Amino acid sequence: MAVDYKTLKKGGFMRQKQKNNFSLRLRVVGGNLTAKQLAKIAEVSDRFGDGYVHLTSRQSVEIPFIKIDDIEEVKNTLAEGDVEPGVCGPRVRTITACQGKAICPSGCIDTYALAKELDDRYFARELPHKFKFGITGCQNNCLKAEENDVGIKGGMRVEWKEDACIGCKVCVKACRQGAVSFKDGVISIDRDKCNFCGRCAKACPTDAWDTVGGYIVSFGGLFGNSINKGETIIPFIDDKEKLLKICDTAIRFFEEHANAGERFKFTIDRVGRDQFKQAIWEAYENE
Repeated sequence: MAVDYKTLKKGGFMRQKQKNNFSLRLRVVGGNLTAKQLAKIAEVSDRFGDGYVHLTSRQSVEIPFIKIDDIEEVKNTLAEGDVEPGVCGPRVRTITACQGKAICPSGCIDTYALAKELDDRYFARELPHKFKFGITGCQNNCLKAEENDVGIKGGMRVEWKEDACIGCKVCVKACRQGAVSFKDGVISIDRDKCNFCGRCAKACPTDAWDTVGGYIVSFGGLFGNSINKGETIIPFIDDKEKLLKICDTAIRFFEEHANAGERFKFTIDRVGRDQFKQAIWEAYENE
């Protein structure tokens, strides 16, 4: 019986150089796996693989040396541990994320919750080529958001609260952009310099800042045979529904305009950056 390699690849089974062996990519959201999942992955690796796993550059797990005759049993065994195969090929890939504000003191947004929502919304969606989301929690940019087709970086809009301020100037020292200054007992923020890192508010000993978490979005990142830093087109977004609308617009633009085998950056270049920017701005401005 002929082997349908295309369908297997779509379901996360990638052909190895060793005949009839596959490396199985698993579905991992935001880099998180439970102990139950890890135990089942280890079991499958021992029983059906070569006793080890590979951690990919995009926070996924691959189990090499899965034999073609064991594929269905492997999937059934993984399901016992709430583990699902991932995807390869021309579709939305694993949503990557750093640990965000749930764990990291620098984090401005809940990266895992957002990764899970985007995964539920887009995972494995068929497209002309692969499409990658990356979410990082702050300006430290551990996840390198701009390398992705759509990169999302957590940020924090801040407003000084005069009544709570004791004039210690810790916020001035904390700001790496030179955006915060103190003169005659008043804190000023240079909005042109502020990058929404939130360090001023996080450093303040008296909570003399009102803060709103939000998102800085970049488009068209690429890091492979060609390298391109994703471009930020629209201002800081403090509404998640607006963020999702913008993500919808970006994917729809790619779906409608891309040629088969063409990455998002090259679609934008070919169709026209002005046309793409117009679509994103319309999504940003329309309630």
